[in-house]
Amino acid sequence: MTMKFCPECRTPLALAAVHGRERESCPACGYVAFHKPAPVVLAIIDHADHLVMIRRGLTPLAGYWAPPGGYVELGESLEDAVIREAREETGLDVVVDGFVGAYSQTGARALILAYRAHSTGGHPVAGDDAAELRLVAPGQLPLQRSPEGAPLLDRWFFDVIEDVTAPWKWGRRPAARSVAGR
Repeated sequence: MTMKFCPECRTPLALAAVHGRERESCPACGYVAFHKPAPVVLAIIDHADHLVMIRRGLTPLAGYWAPPGGYVELGESLEDAVIREAREETGLDVVVDGFVGAYSQTGARALILAYRAHSTGGHPVAGDDAAELRLVAPGQLPLQRSPEGAPLLDRWFFDVIEDVTAPWKWGRRPAARSVAGR
């Protein structure tokens, strides 16, 4: 259980079968805690024919190289979140080119949505929770050891990073393509 008390009436929550699953629920008022994953965006940014990577300063995967990204905030679209996160973590202004894929993992409280983008301005500099920034030429991705024995979230996030950066690993920069309406 992750919640101890009902947010509606403050009664201690108990596990009960609700809609075929064990869920935290309130025996007094009937409140059910539905835990939902939070949307997270990753920005696969092309800047001057190089992939923009940051060395993560925070968990998960602190110290690893990854595309910039973060949580989608209330009131912004997924594309707006990509643009904001790119600016906060890299100093770059970007245009979103297309959707790469959605990634989920049982037990992870995040849903990762990856997007291709290209820079249109700004100056590449590590910002926000990025410890460093690197511009990576096609075929020159930094070698990173799989986080064996690390928490599930770290191992899953590592696999997502490997997947979304795979075209750059083999020296095949993805072709830019505009998203309708942008």
